[in-house]
Amino acid sequence: MVMLMDYPASVELLSAAGQMNISDSAKFSILGISVCLLLVALGILAWQTFRCCTQFNYTHVVQDRVRSGLLYCDRLLTPRKCSGAPDIKTADVRMEVHKLGRCLSADGSSLFSGSRQAVGDLGEHADLQTHQVRGSLRFSMYYDQLQSRLVVTVLQATGLPEGRHARTLVPFVMLRLMWAGSEGVEGGKVCIDEDGGTPQYMYTVLQEWRTRVVKGSSNPLFGDEFSCILQEKDLRHITLRMEVRDFDKFSRHKALGEVRVPVVRLKIYPVELQQDLQIPQRDLVGVVLLSLKFLPTSQRLEVGLLKVKMLPTEIKSDAALYARINVQCNQCKLQQKVPSVNRRHVTIFNQVLIFSLPEFPLEQCKILVSLFETEISRRSSKHLIGQLTVGKERTIEDKHWSLMMQSVRQPIAKWHGLFI
Repeated sequence: MVMLMDYPASVELLSAAGQMNISDSAKFSILGISVCLLLVALGILAWQTFRCCTQFNYTHVVQDRVRSGLLYCDRLLTPRKCSGAPDIKTADVRMEVHKLGRCLSADGSSLFSGSRQAVGDLGEHADLQTHQVRGSLRFSMYYDQLQSRLVVTVLQATGLPEGRHARTLVPFVMLRLMWAGSEGVEGGKVCIDEDGGTPQYMYTVLQEWRTRVVKGSSNPLFGDEFSCILQEKDLRHITLRMEVRDFDKFSRHKALGEVRVPVVRLKIYPVELQQDLQIPQRDLVGVVLLSLKFLPTSQRLEVGLLKVKMLPTEIKSDAALYARINVQCNQCKLQQKVPSVNRRHVTIFNQVLIFSLPEFPLEQCKILVSLFETEISRRSSKHLIGQLTVGKERTIEDKHWSLMMQSVRQPIAKWHGLFI
């Protein structure tokens, strides 16, 4: 019965739908618009794909051109930088010079055993050989008598060796004004080791500067100017040491050579010089009392830093000294730090560090002590004072090391030269 009642209604709906039929022209219009939109979308997709591919190739080309262009621009811009007025760095060292009236006392100067053979093992000079030193340094010096001012300008280094292992050379120049005792460099008081070795002058660093870094050049132009206040009567005490180095971001700068000029030879007018680089030599700046003790059963090495003596200088009120001790035993490397203490003319540490040696027997063992100066008010500042090394190689033993091995389980103290 229900089926019979719904049938007329369904017939009416079908007749109404038949009256709403869409015309063929409207259907073709909708189809055309859809096709056009599809073509536009495909075109946009193709264009974006093309841009992505071309942009990728273009980026690599631009990067290559920028790398080569930077090196070329650096060479072009370097002379223009040097042609401008260089920075002038001035320091007054007159008061410090007047305080340097004597060398170390006889007890410290006669006890140390800092042999010159240890000098070649210090820091970045370890692998420098004679055939690797080449090039020259051009600089100018001038002493202004009216202002009592010494002016040094580093102009250019030429003929430096190329970098190795696909590494470009990054040279700069380290300058130091070295003061050599109250009697001057020529005939001044010297300190002699107990073994009757070659006499050595005791130096102190009055001023230390460094030029800017020049990247990727074997003939770098610097043009940096430095100056300090010096009395004319003190010039005979001063030697200018200029050391060309290859910059390293980890502070392991490689020495390329050095030039030394006695300031006493200066005239009253500016003079420009060019000298060949020589093998860098270390200068004695102090003596260190070092204690060594070896415990074979526990395979431990005790290194004691007792005291440090240097030439009397004007010391800042917040100056402090600390040391870093590196022990290289066979293939094992160990490092510890000695806490800082206030700096004095005779600085007392009395600190003993214990190193556990994992390898035995000891074929070779080298102890490197690096002394730094820092300021208590400036935690991040540090300045290398000097270094010393002691130990044994496969065929050579240091005298201090030999005495230690002859008296195991007993501390043996000995003076060593501190070099920079």
